[in-house]
Amino acid sequence: MSENKQQIPDNEWATIVENVPLVSVDLVIRHDGGIVLGFRKNEPAKGEWFVPGGRVFKNEKLNDAVARVAKEELGTTVTIERQLGVYEHFYETSEVAGVESKHYLANAFLVKTDTDKLDTDDQHAEFRVFHPPFDEAVHHPYVLRYLNEI
Repeated sequence: MSENKQQIPDNEWATIVENVPLVSVDLVIRHDGGIVLGFRKNEPAKGEWFVPGGRVFKNEKLNDAVARVAKEELGTTVTIERQLGVYEHFYETSEVAGVESKHYLANAFLVKTDTDKLDTDDQHAEFRVFHPPFDEAVHHPYVLRYLNEI
């Protein structure tokens, strides 16, 4: 999470995750004829190739959240092509101590970037461009839903 006024104390964050769906943005990044996915280092979806994303801050517009997440998680800028829709994601795991599940209302955006250099962060071990046809055995089912929309 970014070091700013949106930092939530751990005990309050645990209460939120335990009781409230999280509003987030997911970036389906079009690049070099494929889609950029990151290999997740943490829950949820640890060990999976997944789209970058992050929660929306209070009073933050969705387009601004897309720009912030791209900068924080990829170290770059993106251009929004279109919003794909709102998707519900239910996970039976969480990175929050004492919280067994997570629920997201993910606002997915199809975006593009022109750079080959994407910085990894504390959530992603690496980023890679995947080209169609996309193999269901490799990708998380929530990612496949996005890929079916583009």
